[in-house]
Amino acid sequence: MLFHTQLFLLVFLPLVLGGYYFGARHRAFRSWLLIAASLVFYGYWDLRLLPLLVGSIIANWMFARYHQRIGGVLLVTLGVTLNLVVLGVFKYADFFADTLAMLSGSAHERWNIILPLGISFFTFQQISYLVDLKRGKAALYTFTEYALYVSFFPQLIAGPIVRHGEIIYQYARDPLRSGLYERLCKGLLLLLFGLFKKSVLADEMADIADPLFQSAADGTALSIAESWIATAAFGLQIYFDFSAYSDMAIGLALLFGLSLPINFDAPYRAVSIRDFWRRWHMTLSRFLRDYLYIPLGGSRVGPWRQLATLMITMLLGGLWHGAAWTFVLWGGLHGAALAVNHAWERAGHTLPRHLGQLSTLLFVTLAWVSFRAPNFTTAWEIYASLFALAQVPLTAAQEYSGDPELILVAAAFALLGPTSQRLALELARPRLLVAVGAGIGYAAMLLAVGGWHSREFIYFQF
Repeated sequence: MLFHTQLFLLVFLPLVLGGYYFGARHRAFRSWLLIAASLVFYGYWDLRLLPLLVGSIIANWMFARYHQRIGGVLLVTLGVTLNLVVLGVFKYADFFADTLAMLSGSAHERWNIILPLGISFFTFQQISYLVDLKRGKAALYTFTEYALYVSFFPQLIAGPIVRHGEIIYQYARDPLRSGLYERLCKGLLLLLFGLFKKSVLADEMADIADPLFQSAADGTALSIAESWIATAAFGLQIYFDFSAYSDMAIGLALLFGLSLPINFDAPYRAVSIRDFWRRWHMTLSRFLRDYLYIPLGGSRVGPWRQLATLMITMLLGGLWHGAAWTFVLWGGLHGAALAVNHAWERAGHTLPRHLGQLSTLLFVTLAWVSFRAPNFTTAWEIYASLFALAQVPLTAAQEYSGDPELILVAAAFALLGPTSQRLALELARPRLLVAVGAGIGYAAMLLAVGGWHSREFIYFQF
C-alpha cells in the first residue's frame, strides 16, 4: 500500500485515524490499533513476508529482555549477528553467490529470494536499539512499546531510521492534548507537499529518466544531450522521490500526535559533500556515523586511518542501498569525495560558497549514474557520452514520455525558496486562504494519483 494511492488516502488512513482518536484516552487501545494497522499496511504488499517482521520484533525484544536479566554482551552480540544474518540472506545471498561464482569462473543460478520491504530499515532500527542497550543507553520497554516502535507504518518501509529515545516516550502523550488542530493541519500540509513532490515532480522525472537509462542498458548509444538529460532527470527524480516520502512520513506521524526526526533538508543546496550527508537521509548518516564510523576510530585516529574508515563506512553504506557492485561504486565515490573534503579542510583550504555548492551538486548528480545504472557497462556508456568520450551525436534524438523542460521546473523547486518542512512546520499560519488552497490541492492530488496503484518510491527497494 502506497501513501499516494486512493486506497491509502480514502480508506486506510481515515479508518485508522478515526479509530485512533475514538480510543485516544486509552493508551493500550490506541497503541495496539496502530500496531494492527501497521501489520495490515505491511501485509498488504505480501502476506508471506508478515511473519518475518513479526518474528523479528519478537526475537529482538526477547534478546533485550534476557539481556537485562542476565547482563553481559553475549545476547546482544548474538542478537545483532542474527539481524545481520537475516539481512544478508534475504538481501545479499544472490549478490555474494554471484560474486563468488564470478571470481571462481563458474556460473551461479540465482535463487531469486524475495526481498522483504523495509528490511534494511527495521533491521538497522533494531540493531541500534540492541547496541544502545549494550552501551547502557536504552531501557527495556514493554512489548507493546517496542512493537509499535519498530512497526509504526509511516516510517516502516523507508525510514527515517528512528532511535528508541526519540519516539517511545511520545506514546504516553495524550493525542488530544493542547495543539491538536495545529498538529493535524501541519501533518496534512506535509502530506499534501509530499503528494505533489511524488506525483507531479518525481514521477514526471522518472518518465524522462527511465526510458533513457533503459535504452543505454539495451545497448543504444545516447547522445551527449540525452545523457545529460537522463542524468539530471534521475538526480531530480530521486531527490523528490525521497523528499516526498520524508514529508509524508513526518506528516502522517503528526496526524497521530507523534514527531519523527527530520530526514531530508534541501541536500542539493549543500556547500560540500560533508554538508550533503548532513542533509541527505540524515538518520542513515548518523546511524553509519554512530554505529560504524566512530566505533572504527572516527576522527580520533590518524588522518590516514580516518580516511580508510571513511571509505569503509561509505562502501558499506553503498552496499546497504542495494545488492550490486554499482551501489558499492556509488558508495566508494562518495567515500573518496569525503576523504578529499576532509583532507582539503585539514589543510585549511576553503571554496567560495557558490562554487562549493555548484561543485557538490555536479559531483552528486554525476555519482547518481552509477546508482541508477543496472550494471557497469551501462554506467560507463552514459559517462562516456556525458563527456564526449564516445562517438555519439550531440543532440537528442529519442522520444520521451515526459517533458525535458520540466527538469528546469523541478530544479527550481529543489534549489530555490523555503523547504516544504519549513513551510509546513514554521511558516504556515491558520488562515482561510491557506485552508482553501490546501483543500483544492488535496482534491487535485486525489485526482492526480488516479487509481489504486502508483509508482513505488525508489527507497522501497532498499
